[in-house]
Amino acid sequence: MSARQEVMDRVAEVNAQFYEAIENGDLDLMQRVWADEDDAPDLVCVNPGWPLLRGRAEIMRAWALFMANVPYIQYVLTETTIGVSGETAMVTCEENVLTAEEDTPGFIAGGQVVTTNLFVHTAHGWRMWSHHASPVLLDDADEEE
Repeated sequence: MSARQEVMDRVAEVNAQFYEAIENGDLDLMQRVWADEDDAPDLVCVNPGWPLLRGRAEIMRAWALFMANVPYIQYVLTETTIGVSGETAMVTCEENVLTAEEDTPGFIAGGQVVTTNLFVHTAHGWRMWSHHASPVLLDDADEEE
């Protein structure tokens, strides 16, 4: 396996851990996924419907609240592409999201989000620097297919 492929595999693993942390409500894992601000200044997180989050403390607080209030969420990632340049990596993908509400047994809602996740190589390995997710708005023709 080439060195470049090894790096891409490590970045893919950390990207997968990000979604695993959300799905399992694992704040400890989420904290390990994100870089420290000494390694990656100006950490940024943008999710649909959220305000722009800056800084590790603000991002972790928001994820803690999200995880505490979402009883079920599952991500099926498609169209995933990884690019690496030096000590920075970018993962783009489509998040196909399934959620369910606690008070409505069996009800599952879905949606699609396009995402760019940036990673930086640190002394602790690859860590997330930025997460930016934007909803895909489907028109009536797309929904009928």
